[in-house]
Parts: sequence; structure tokens; C-alpha cells
Amino acid sequence: MLTIHHLGISQSERVVWLCEELAIDYELKHYTRDPVTRLAPPELRALHPAGTAPVMTDGDVQIAESGAIVQYIIARHGGGRLALPPEHPDFGNYLYWFHFPNGNLQPHLGRNMVLGRIEAAKGHPATLSAQERVTRALAMVEARLGEAPYFAGSAFTAADIMNVFTLTTMRYFQPWDLSGYPNLLAYLARIALRPAYIAAMAKGDPGMKLLLT
Repeated sequence: MLTIHHLGISQSERVVWLCEELAIDYELKHYTRDPVTRLAPPELRALHPAGTAPVMTDGDVQIAESGAIVQYIIARHGGGRLALPPEHPDFGNYLYWFHFPNGNLQPHLGRNMVLGRIEAAKGHPATLSAQERVTRALAMVEARLGEAPYFAGSAFTAADIMNVFTLTTMRYFQPWDLSGYPNLLAYLARIALRPAYIAAMAKGDPGMKLLLT
């Protein structure tokens, strides 16, 4: 059985959600952030040299990084479900949008979060550039979701699982107004109706308000 080490209010929600979508057995170990530092507790940091969540164990295999874990579970336990094969016409879109949140939008949101805490950075060109990059990335998301109902195309895939955290829970750390993105908001409304998403969030972060608007 898989063991998912999940840190509350973190991108490890992706892995919990994936397991629910695939309806596979897993053990969930929940960790709470330090109330002062908001970082992972020592017992979670001790599991892996990266010191971050999520961490997955599967027998003798232990890996971190949410994207790597998602790909591992799909390949080893999901029979390839929720991924697109190379011969699929939307394979390129699947790959791009699978990697988009961790490679583009999420780092830019994180940079804004850090700069926002530095008084001297307010109004600095670097800060303005960081804000512009988030705006540009969200414009790409809005355009894509105007072309197709899901990131890879007509079907829900792991690319959606990867993106939703960055568009929702990540905003607890870096607030961002989504009112000007109707396609994105309509997409999040569709995600909110998925039984596996509802179940995953209730298990991983019970009581947390979901930032779907």
C-alpha cells in the first residue's frame, strides 16, 4: 500500500486527490505546519533530504516532489489513467500544462510572496516585473480554458490535478484576485463538483475553506 505523507495546506493535496480519482488504496499520514514558522514539522522534514511535502513511500521506494509522485503513481498503480500517451493528439498540451504550475505560475507567485514581505521591494522594478509575470501566466490560463474545458483538452487529466493547487490553495500564501478571469472561475466551479476532489480535500484539509472563487 502507498503511504502519502501530507502536509496540511500544501501542494501535497495533489497526491491525495490523485489517489481518490484513481480509487486506489493508500494510507494518509497528516502533518500540521509549525504555528510560528508555517513550515513542515521536524518529523516530516526528517523523512526526506528535501525536507518538504509531499513524500510518498511504496515499499522500498521513497520519493518527494508532487509532480514526480503523480507520475509514479499513474505509471505504477494507475494503469496510465489520467495521463495521455504520446500518440494522443493532445499529448503536447498535456505535457506542457502538467509542468506549467511548478515551472511557471507557482514560482512567480512565490517570488511575489517573498518580495511582498520586504518593505524596500515595494514599487521596485523587480517587484513590478514579478507581478507582471503572474498576470501574464494567468492570462495564458484564461486563454487555454477558453479553448478547452480542461488543461490538456476535452478530458480531465493529471494536468488539472497539478494546476488546481496553484490556482486555489496557493492563494493562502499569495492572495490573487481571480475576478477578471471568467474562464478560470468556470473551470474551478467544474472542479468543485468532482466527487474525488471533494473527498480528497475533506481528508487532507478538513475544515479548510476552498479558494475556488
